[in-house]
Amino acid sequence: MTAPLLEQLIDALRVLPGVGQKSAQRMAYHLLERQRDGGRRLAGALEAAMERIGNCERCRDFSETPVCPVCASSARDPQLLCVVESPADRLAIEQATDYRGLYFVLHGRLSPLDGIGPRELGLDRLGDRLADGQTRELILATNPTVEGEATAHYLAQLARQHGVRPSRPAHGLPLGGELEYVDRGTLSHAFGSRSEVA
Repeated sequence: MTAPLLEQLIDALRVLPGVGQKSAQRMAYHLLERQRDGGRRLAGALEAAMERIGNCERCRDFSETPVCPVCASSARDPQLLCVVESPADRLAIEQATDYRGLYFVLHGRLSPLDGIGPRELGLDRLGDRLADGQTRELILATNPTVEGEATAHYLAQLARQHGVRPSRPAHGLPLGGELEYVDRGTLSHAFGSRSEVA
């Protein structure tokens, strides 16, 4: 037997991060009591996004087109390639710094215990980009967590295999922190003070 629609709505809202049973219930009731038009807009936007947003063929960021606007821009410096763990990290760097190179989005970090290895992060595609000879510097903007540091170390080795200089944002990024939550000033300073990875 199918659950009642209200239960289905509450359960569907629980897929969002940080939303438990009570929060999902409050959201569902709010939409039904006061925001039915907003709920319809939300449903339409969710459906369109799930259907039409994919990944850029070059950088793996979210995109509605095969190649995202950043990768397609002739104003970006193709010699600089910044590797980030998530699209949210890319957006944080874009908003907080004057970086005008290109990106590669991993959608995660190396975590053998969770079954996330180089293939799951698209590192074969990253290797192809490094092999094409356009990239001079690979900026390793993975999060300063244990897995992020291990991922950065692996990426530095990959960069060196292709004759590319690996660097790492420095100064002020807290160990164990997440880039998307770092304030703009700290991120801007860290990005501007990046150093070569030893």
